[in-house]
Amino acid sequence: MTKSTDIRIVDVACTFEAVAFRTPLKFGGRITENSTLINVEIGVENGRGVHAAGYGSMPLGNIWAWPSATVSPDQAEAAMQEFAERVAALVDSYPEFGHPMDIMFQLSAEYHHLGRAVASQMGLDEPIPELAQLVAASPIDAAVHDAFGRANQVNSFNALSAEYMACDLAEYLDEQFAGEYLDAYTLREPKPTLPLYHLVGALDPLTDADIETRIDDGLPETLPEWIAADGLTHLKIKLNGDDLDWDVARVLAIEAVAAQAQADRGCNEWFYSTDFNEKCENVEYVLAFLAKVREGSGSAYERIQYIEQPTSRDLKAHPDVKMHEAAAIKPVVIDEALVDYDSLLLCREQGYSGVALKACKGQTDSLLLAAAAQKFDMFLCVQDLTCPGLSFLHSASLAARVPGVQAIEGNGRQYCPGPNRAWAKQFPGMFNITDGTVATSELAGIGLGF
Repeated sequence: MTKSTDIRIVDVACTFEAVAFRTPLKFGGRITENSTLINVEIGVENGRGVHAAGYGSMPLGNIWAWPSATVSPDQAEAAMQEFAERVAALVDSYPEFGHPMDIMFQLSAEYHHLGRAVASQMGLDEPIPELAQLVAASPIDAAVHDAFGRANQVNSFNALSAEYMACDLAEYLDEQFAGEYLDAYTLREPKPTLPLYHLVGALDPLTDADIETRIDDGLPETLPEWIAADGLTHLKIKLNGDDLDWDVARVLAIEAVAAQAQADRGCNEWFYSTDFNEKCENVEYVLAFLAKVREGSGSAYERIQYIEQPTSRDLKAHPDVKMHEAAAIKPVVIDEALVDYDSLLLCREQGYSGVALKACKGQTDSLLLAAAAQKFDMFLCVQDLTCPGLSFLHSASLAARVPGVQAIEGNGRQYCPGPNRAWAKQFPGMFNITDGTVATSELAGIGLGF
């Protein structure tokens, strides 16, 4: 049964914007120095004849979403751009009125075929991976949700109840969720503030001694400079995952530098997360890492809040790699391997105790996975894809509306701050950081909140 709040798609525009990095970022053994934003605008009409436009933006993120030995980064980027345009056309051709959850859930069933078709037509040796599909489609997904809220003059996170939705969560997940709607797993107002996780990349200088030539662009460059300027209390540490001595030494070095910087400003409580980007061979590496960090610095060990995706994203190919022992010590969250509800169930079987939500995996899937993670009492965090400008506001709005999310990563201000300037005047508390937090109270508007 259709509702007067349901929308139909009127038009879709998808464009691409090149973004240069101010400094290289290394993760998972790969280095990136630039990015491409997928920017989307979607026009809709609701059942009462009200027209509105919604907006979405997301870095293309092919280095992270599609690491390949046979497809080059340039080929992957081109294929993901083509995929985004195909999804935009698919959404544009959707003829019916509906809620964004239903529209995007139904259309996402076409992604698998579309990923194979695009790769085949471009002569690639492998289809577009599911994660890369989600990233390329995510700004379109966001724009549909945003447009729905704008057409109905409501925040989109407050339009997830039976009043607006035709189906309960059992339609999208399973019978454990019968009779439940997403309003039970989201907040009616955004959290006022959230701590900001600052990224310490593997190439990032910790002290002046690590800098050969300064950028001198007015932004901080060393870790103490960032801590002092932004009042940071949460640091995400990128690690190698295949060099135990280096990984342990890196954490201990960060602890020493951070301890002095925090003492200088009178702060005695701060936190770390550690991200191996799938490079650990097994759980034994993680256990050895934790033991050696604890041996080297008990305070550094205590500050580790969670561990992110230590081993391969291909869970089915490594069924013997279990995380139970590590998860008994610290939360171990799934990231690259989390692409749908089935992968969430599989990661629980393999011992993962937490979920890293990402706006780049789509608003629709993120909401469903957030609900499932809460149902299963899992640790929750919201991670970044070096999201600048509008894409960061989307990510922060998601984090601010999901109960249990304690902090948000946001490293666009470090590596590609250019797109932030257009938004900083309107949302100063989201981009001008002084106390280690972002002012998510600013994201209470209609649509996705901004």
